[in-house]
Amino acid sequence: MPYRLLEDLQRWAARIDRVSRSVGHIVAWFTLGMVLVTCAVVLLRYGFDLGWIAMQESVVYMHAAVFMLGAAYTLQADEHVRVDIFYRARSPRTRAWIDLLGTAFFLLPVCAALVWFSWDYVAASWSVHEGSREAGGLPGVYLLKTLIPVTAALLALQGVSTILRSLAEILGAGGDAADGGAQ
Repeated sequence: MPYRLLEDLQRWAARIDRVSRSVGHIVAWFTLGMVLVTCAVVLLRYGFDLGWIAMQESVVYMHAAVFMLGAAYTLQADEHVRVDIFYRARSPRTRAWIDLLGTAFFLLPVCAALVWFSWDYVAASWSVHEGSREAGGLPGVYLLKTLIPVTAALLALQGVSTILRSLAEILGAGGDAADGGAQ
């Protein structure tokens, strides 16, 4: 295979990885926000007998964002759950084949299904600018529901990166492609 093609595969994979890493680092700050807001909720409730539903719901929103938007970063960093019965002991090329086939036949179809099945659900929420069912709750439930297809899109994009890195490994790029810039 031409060296140029391998470089291009690795370059595109690295670009996608940067997107996943950036989103992951941004939403990681939401964990600090969750801790601070939760402490404030507890302090205000038990110390001053004050409380706001919107403040409590904001913790739920941040929690959802951390898990959903952080999923692609977790995949990029290779920290996702993997049944490691036969993967670890294999050669880098065999692992690349497993990653390529697993991504193409499992991850991408699941991402497509998530977008397909959530589309009407999210669109209906947007059409009425759905808000909290609780009085005094946050008005942007439709934004929260939008995380479902966004998560699927980010995971699919990271899946493309995995496929590109796997192809580079299979076609002969060696160790550089296996790293994929994971940090």
